[in-house]
Amino acid sequence: MPYDAMTSSFVHPDVIRGQFCSALSNMYRKEVPLYGDLVELVNEVNEQVRAQGGSWEIAQRLGVERHGAIRLGKPSELAFIARLFRVMGMHPVGYYDLSTAGVPVHATAFRPITPSALAANPFRVFTSLLRPELIVDAQLRQEAMSILDKREIFHPTVRALVAKAEEEGGLDEREAAELVRFALETFRWHETALVDETTYRKLKATHPLIADITGFQGPHINHLTPRVLDIDAAQDGMVKRGIPPKQIIEGPPKRSCPILLRQTSFQALSEPIKFPGGQTDGSHRARFGEIESRGVALTRKGHQLYLDLQEKNRILAGQSTPTDDNAKHQARLSRTFQPFPDSWTELRRGQLAFFTYSLAFHSVTPRLDKTLEELIMDGLVIATPVVYEDFLPASAAGIFQSNLGEHEQRTLGGDSRQAEFEQSLGRKVEDYFEMYEKMQEESIQEVIRLTGCKRG
Repeated sequence: MPYDAMTSSFVHPDVIRGQFCSALSNMYRKEVPLYGDLVELVNEVNEQVRAQGGSWEIAQRLGVERHGAIRLGKPSELAFIARLFRVMGMHPVGYYDLSTAGVPVHATAFRPITPSALAANPFRVFTSLLRPELIVDAQLRQEAMSILDKREIFHPTVRALVAKAEEEGGLDEREAAELVRFALETFRWHETALVDETTYRKLKATHPLIADITGFQGPHINHLTPRVLDIDAAQDGMVKRGIPPKQIIEGPPKRSCPILLRQTSFQALSEPIKFPGGQTDGSHRARFGEIESRGVALTRKGHQLYLDLQEKNRILAGQSTPTDDNAKHQARLSRTFQPFPDSWTELRRGQLAFFTYSLAFHSVTPRLDKTLEELIMDGLVIATPVVYEDFLPASAAGIFQSNLGEHEQRTLGGDSRQAEFEQSLGRKVEDYFEMYEKMQEESIQEVIRLTGCKRG
């Protein structure tokens, strides 16, 4: 029985996803107390924004909205986690190749994909998979893969419950609770390394991310991200609270009409680890706290303009000093982005961003002589910006790099392996441009059906 045909005896995937997100947040708060401080800061900033008149997009989901990130080591781990997330109503959206930014992984984001599921709980997990071919040392590469081949990161109960859900079409309340409980074990921090100290140091010297992925029993969630309505205020608030933020906010500049995604984080913790066999203890940096601010989803045309302006800014940044602080970075970025329209009307008319359309009133007189645009101008149709639900490879790489400790940052030069990634996944990833386009088009067709207006 497919998930979309579940009987009432099964717990809805949206509910399971919400329960897992809440349990994961509670676990991470205990493991990384600074995350709790970060959530409190975000809540304060969001309340301030509301008190000052609100934001472009405030929804009930804001208080529970989170995205997490994990790093997997082998294709079979990716294949099974895709099955686990599907039970939670999460699907792979987008392909991200981070190797061009010096990070030896490629990734997708598992998330809900329908408007109703996103409204219920928009939990996302940015899921990376190691690209072993980018480990130049052949002997170390073989050693890393041998380590990964021997480990099992999923509890047997999770495997059994996922198989049951697939066979029967869902899980009852007791089974759903067990799935949440035992799925947490995959995301939990394990302080004892899977490898000896010598091997760990060799892996770390090659790339800290390789040590993080292959050196432990599980992938341990490395950050959990709440959504803030004013990320610039949050960045300042982190400093005031003694939480060390990364040097710059990643993504586009601050705007009246936010676009895409802006992210910042506190620096990764240096956590004590133990090596097997009673060897000396060591330390590991991987887990950090991140904040995100989301804007409108851009069309392919709008996204290309964004990339062009970011490239221009990168060239200008090359002429600046390495000690540029966030204020200088944001000022330069804002100047570079002046050609990017900053009003909802311009973004919509220029076909730079996605919008959904709905009637301003429950019913309207047929408007056969009017165009959609005229109905918007008359106040009879509302155009609502579509939230960008996805990620930016450069920003993700920037966050990863800033939290890996000191190491050589270089382009690894790997070719895109999307087809190979999808083969491991067991399905193609969703194209988020097509998804946003579909949402927009369906809303236009509904307005046309209800009003009889011309598309224009």
